[in-house]
Amino acid sequence: MNALKGKATSIKLFSLKSIQMRTFHLSWFAFFLCFFGWFGIAPLMAVVRDELDLTKSEIGNIIIASVAVTIIARLLIGWLCDKIGPRISYTLVLILGAIPVMFIGFSNSYESFLLFRLAIGVIGASFVITQYHTTMMFAPNVVGTANATTAGWGNLGGGVTQMVMPLIFAAFVGLGFLETQAWRMAMVVPGIAMIICGILYYFYTTDYPHGNKSDVKITADQKKKESVPFWKAAADIRVWALFVIYGACFGIELTINNIAAIYYHDYFQLDLATAGLIAGLFGLMNIFARTLGGYFGDKAGIRWGLSGRVWFLGAVILLEGLALMLFSQMTVLPLSIAAMIGFSLCVQMSEGATFSVVPFINKKAMGTVAGIVGAGGNAGAVAAGFLFKVESLSYPEALFIIGIVVAFASSLVLLVRFSPAMEKEAKAELDFLRTGEKVEKARAIAYETSKA
Repeated sequence: MNALKGKATSIKLFSLKSIQMRTFHLSWFAFFLCFFGWFGIAPLMAVVRDELDLTKSEIGNIIIASVAVTIIARLLIGWLCDKIGPRISYTLVLILGAIPVMFIGFSNSYESFLLFRLAIGVIGASFVITQYHTTMMFAPNVVGTANATTAGWGNLGGGVTQMVMPLIFAAFVGLGFLETQAWRMAMVVPGIAMIICGILYYFYTTDYPHGNKSDVKITADQKKKESVPFWKAAADIRVWALFVIYGACFGIELTINNIAAIYYHDYFQLDLATAGLIAGLFGLMNIFARTLGGYFGDKAGIRWGLSGRVWFLGAVILLEGLALMLFSQMTVLPLSIAAMIGFSLCVQMSEGATFSVVPFINKKAMGTVAGIVGAGGNAGAVAAGFLFKVESLSYPEALFIIGIVVAFASSLVLLVRFSPAMEKEAKAELDFLRTGEKVEKARAIAYETSKA
């Protein structure tokens, strides 16, 4: 059970004393800022569209660009975490990723804006580091909840940016800047925050509970025994099933983050601030919805084993597809908002459920598996993005088609199976943790008794 050494068996939200909880809070906050910078321009697209005279097809290309490069970035960052550790990987992503976030303000044409939007998409790889780092810090009984919470609170940045960026934009306008200048100035704010967070991440986290990767002495034989080549991990059909499934949940969340504000602006004739506020409700569900997915995934795993985690995932993905189809048909604003919130709950629970399964696929190639599955989210967003490029297809029609695809994607959980040996190992780990907790409680009682 050496793999469990030093890992936290509980989540103490209001504590920063342990390295596990410092990592927990810094990882979700770093992902929050990356998400904020990644989609900071989305709620301002109506202003950008008017200034740069963008067509619907060009906006579709921009949506695709914002998530396409992240596919490659997530594949690479998973491998990088395995090689140099999550601490330095996150520091590099935060500081280097802040550059295109701030520099997008120099865009003066469709082509230059597209290139900067493409470059910004690299910071979406931060999700993989977040999941990798919390997996290294938390034990199997809570790892799904830890992964889901850090990712969910990070994804919250996608909702907050919908609400806050129009306010930052309005503040610059209030200071006397023209609208064509204000959206450019607004993008500097998340960039600066990312740089500050990158510095904090370097100094206040470690790669593992017992130290940094550079501090751990590993012999050549140990390294060979404890590592799995990228190609071998990638040859597992379960990884690619989860790749598609994650595309059907996180990929759709990315798509909604990109189009929600302009959707409500155009289809319900709302002003920019109101449309952004409503669009932000979608992302705000991350404050608890993704955590619920991971929590129930953990509970299903404790009750029914690894297959329990998988069946729960299949159920919420199916519900997500049905909820999206319902949302696409809403033409009355209050009903549309209610349907969007219900759909959002299903989307984010599906994401949490996915990454309650991922840590158990291949423990010797955690970064590679997390990177491939995480890349699936962006692949899904790219595929969905093409529908919004079609001039003859309305946004509601595109959303309905996506809902059908998502519902069918739920059947892919049939490919995610675990051998009896893996089920037995997972059960043994949980039994070991339960025994350990009982011993700790007994010691605490004995200590209090001796004091009395």
